[in-house]
Amino acid sequence: RFNWSELIPLRLWGRSLGLQTENSQFLLEGMPFRIFGGSMHYFRVPREYWEDRMLKMKACGLNTLTTYVPWNLHEQERGKFDFSQNLDLEAFLSLAAKNGLWVILRPGPYICSEWDLGGLPSWLLQDPEMQLRTTYKGFTEAVDNYFDHLMPIVVPLQASTIHHPLCPRYKKGGPIIAVQVENEYGSYAKDPNYMAYVKMALLNRGIVELLMTSDNKNGLSFGLVEGALATVNFQKLEPGLLKYLDTVQKDQPKMVMEYWTGWFDNWGGPHYVFDADEMVNTVASVLKMGASINLYMFHGGTNFGFMNGALEAEEYKSDVTSYDYDAVLTEAGDYTSKFFKLRQLFSMIIGQPLPLPPMIESKASYGAILLHQYISLWDVLPSLVQPVKSEFPVNMENLHLNNSSGQLYGYVLYETVIFGGGHLHSRDHVRDRAQVFVNTMYVGELDYNTVELSLPEGQGFRQLRLLVENRGRVNYGLALNEQRKGLIGDVFLNKTPLRNFKIYSLEMKPAFMESLRLAAGWSAVPDYFVGPAFFRGRLWIEHQPQDTFLKLQATLSPFQGWEKGVVFVNGQNLGRYWKIGPQETLYLPGPWLLKGSNEIVIFEERTAGRIIQSVDIPYLGRTQYVD
Repeated sequence: RFNWSELIPLRLWGRSLGLQTENSQFLLEGMPFRIFGGSMHYFRVPREYWEDRMLKMKACGLNTLTTYVPWNLHEQERGKFDFSQNLDLEAFLSLAAKNGLWVILRPGPYICSEWDLGGLPSWLLQDPEMQLRTTYKGFTEAVDNYFDHLMPIVVPLQASTIHHPLCPRYKKGGPIIAVQVENEYGSYAKDPNYMAYVKMALLNRGIVELLMTSDNKNGLSFGLVEGALATVNFQKLEPGLLKYLDTVQKDQPKMVMEYWTGWFDNWGGPHYVFDADEMVNTVASVLKMGASINLYMFHGGTNFGFMNGALEAEEYKSDVTSYDYDAVLTEAGDYTSKFFKLRQLFSMIIGQPLPLPPMIESKASYGAILLHQYISLWDVLPSLVQPVKSEFPVNMENLHLNNSSGQLYGYVLYETVIFGGGHLHSRDHVRDRAQVFVNTMYVGELDYNTVELSLPEGQGFRQLRLLVENRGRVNYGLALNEQRKGLIGDVFLNKTPLRNFKIYSLEMKPAFMESLRLAAGWSAVPDYFVGPAFFRGRLWIEHQPQDTFLKLQATLSPFQGWEKGVVFVNGQNLGRYWKIGPQETLYLPGPWLLKGSNEIVIFEERTAGRIIQSVDIPYLGRTQYVD
């Protein structure tokens, strides 16, 4: 551990002991301690359900909660910080303490987590020279400013009782017993000085608890930093894996920071599941070796809005809206067989009765909801969005919007004028998917695999429109610096680059949705209509609202299913749907519904249905066991 006594005389501190390491074991308040942890992210769970999920943790036998902190939600616009409502980190950590849970905090700045750009704000990419997760000045200055705002919330909630100028209002120990330095840096490892920088950024702002790092086996030796306990992440317990920790650090407690209880899903793939018995047997083996463990995830929750991440290995694959993860609790917080098997295991180890599991919230099936009105994107856009005019295409992050923080998420429409048709070529400059229109006629799509289209010939000047969707920035791997979205370069018509664009930002923020609600021009939905368009309907609820799931792939003749888009309920963005699956239902939390009338708005890119179904059981798709 870093020796604080060299900086500030210990007599000025007056601290009681938090989590420490001694002779290959953890001590908490001087007594032997094992971490039975579970991950749950406050930003993926409605605030009204935080306590319910914590009580279920306790009932499972866990003593520690781990959470990431998403920089890109807390500082969506550069210099503008939000720690309110569902982002009230102080309230979340205090609630953990109230319910008898210790906390391991993972503040990043990078968090991975199948979250857009691994939690880093997209405005960092406005700098063409940006080097994320390094000691590049433009990055460290932004991190320093973020930590200057985050750490005054965190420091007073540490377990060690301290008296320090950084936390004058602090009286007694809080729930935080450990803080993670960055996240899986061994798999990135572009700058040998970076981890030491992050460690000092934490220490210099008053973090005194045990520091940890977290890596998979291959990255373990590259993600170390002096003074932090190395921990390991895995799903399958290879022989000798925990002993491998001894090769990087001697006589230290063994900790699995991420034991993967399931896995995440990508659009176009299966819904992954991990066998409950295999999971519990592996947890039992880890515990039998005397190690501590954190279940990633105990409760996954949801990638609400446009916040899902993506993978880029052989090809780009974006993550689905659900973060169910086949975890110990479902996306909606219900018990699984994993919960009861783990509860039995932890109960035996603890040797005393556990709290009774809380009752589960019943789910509602509100039936068919008719989307009776629509308004075409082409009709409504000019009255709602002021376009940016530019000779050249401008990527999403570099549009002059949001107090010069650029466009963060959603869609962006590029319009220009063409004469005649011909051969349209993207030169692979579309991120991530563009629908192409001549005037309002749909021509086709451009993406990573399709880079050229034929445009039909026509008389006179016509509008060429490219509606580009940011499907989610990659959150893991070496391509983080290349995650700019929209059109990232020239698009060519007959080998001539297109010029003179009107660029419309479609982030679909609350102010936009409110203006849309009040817009003139909503009309009855015709028998057949092709998007892009907004559709709306009403869900009437007689009694106290309950959780439900919205199913968009209606199969009842003569109604056609919805193809691809986004669903809003009472202004809340539930996330994306896409007919390619696997996910077929969107989770709609009861606290976001009202007794009486609820407005549902759907942005459909292409082919609209007429109804959606409110059902009481989720369907996350065709399952496939994790290898």
